[in-house]
Amino acid sequence: MSMFFKFEPLLKQTLWGGDRIIPFKQLSAHQDNVGESWEISGVKDNETIVSCGPYKGRRLNELVSEMKADLVGHENYERFGDEFPLLIKFIDARRDLSIQVHPNDETARRQGRERGKTEMWYCLAPREGAFLYNGLKQQITPEEYKRMVADDTITDALSRYEVHEGDVFFIPAGRIHAIGAGCFVAEIQQTSDVTYRIYDFGRRDKDGHLRELHTELAAESIDYTVLPDYRTHYEPQKDMPQTVVQCPFFTTSVYDLTEPMLLDYSELDSFVILIGVKGEGRLTADGETVSLRAGETVLIPATASEVRVDGEVRFLETFV
Repeated sequence: MSMFFKFEPLLKQTLWGGDRIIPFKQLSAHQDNVGESWEISGVKDNETIVSCGPYKGRRLNELVSEMKADLVGHENYERFGDEFPLLIKFIDARRDLSIQVHPNDETARRQGRERGKTEMWYCLAPREGAFLYNGLKQQITPEEYKRMVADDTITDALSRYEVHEGDVFFIPAGRIHAIGAGCFVAEIQQTSDVTYRIYDFGRRDKDGHLRELHTELAAESIDYTVLPDYRTHYEPQKDMPQTVVQCPFFTTSVYDLTEPMLLDYSELDSFVILIGVKGEGRLTADGETVSLRAGETVLIPATASEVRVDGEVRFLETFV
């Protein structure tokens, strides 16, 4: 069994997409307005395909079906079966994205969906003045929410953050959020593509039509709790892991390495995903070596007990 899997990215052109994903990933593709790169995906009809090695050409969910717990871990296979549980993306916003919310699993099932979506963002180098919305800054009721959408004042109720490289934002299901123009982020989320559009600034699509809003579904899905701060605070450290998110759907840490490190996964019953965000390094396990540079994402199977990392590289580590 291979110790490392890399995948062909799925590049998504969007109305709001920018020009940073292709050079960041050092791709030879020529596409405009690339808003998203789906790095690792088991979403139906959007599965990523292994890009190299003995499993080249295989789809992610084929690997899960064939390797089962050896790939994802025993508890994960019992919990998710042949569907891979995480979706990994890079997102580049040239323009503001719509204001959105995702339902939690219980609400999603009640609405006829398979599951909801909890996610997180790690901010790559944003453009000057880039900002995002995350969470409510004032108490509102579902009826007040609908009125504010109708009279174009919903953003007045949202917490707005100017963003900087290394910022982390956790977005549990139910939290209103939006990526603003100039943001460039790595996103880790549940395998789900359910998104309810709350507000779109009155913009029109390429055919001149207003994009659909999901006001009623969103109203049922929003967590109306108000918190004093929605930014994840942590102290960046060199050569040691910094855990930034722990939730039922994933655990994520930031590593900023300047010297070799051995990652010990011998007690972990899960796959591990490493997402390169800066610099360049090498991963070695069981005599197999692959690169891990900014813009690269690597899936490590649950059977891996330890991985050596060499080089000067910053990366995210996530598992379930």
